[in-house]
Amino acid sequence: MTPEQFIDAALWFPESEESEPFGPGALVYKVVRQKMFALLTGGSDEEPATVNLKCDPELALELRGQYPAVTPGWHMNKRHWNSVLLDGTVPDDELVEMLRHSYVLVARSLRRADRDRVLAVLGEDAPETGARS
Repeated sequence: MTPEQFIDAALWFPESEESEPFGPGALVYKVVRQKMFALLTGGSDEEPATVNLKCDPELALELRGQYPAVTPGWHMNKRHWNSVLLDGTVPDDELVEMLRHSYVLVARSLRRADRDRVLAVLGEDAPETGARS
């Protein structure tokens, strides 16, 4: 998945928003302008981009064991966040599922009215993996 495809997927989620609170080059994705569910950094000809995603601690360990590109969250709580190198070794559909998982975990921590609204709109849907080439 390219950084552009990741951006399209992250912005697909209900009430998701992109910002750069840490300065240029670090794109933060929040739900309802409140809580971060993804952080996209880097990406150049020399080095692939990395995305940090929130994850259930047990699943985080499984994913780290399954994919070498998935590591403990860089500059994040290592128990609850994974960093995923966008080097093409993690299948796009798996990366979209990780993104959806992160969004849902974060949305569940919103106040009830916001949580119920965004999760109802989301339903069982997920963004398609081939959004841009």
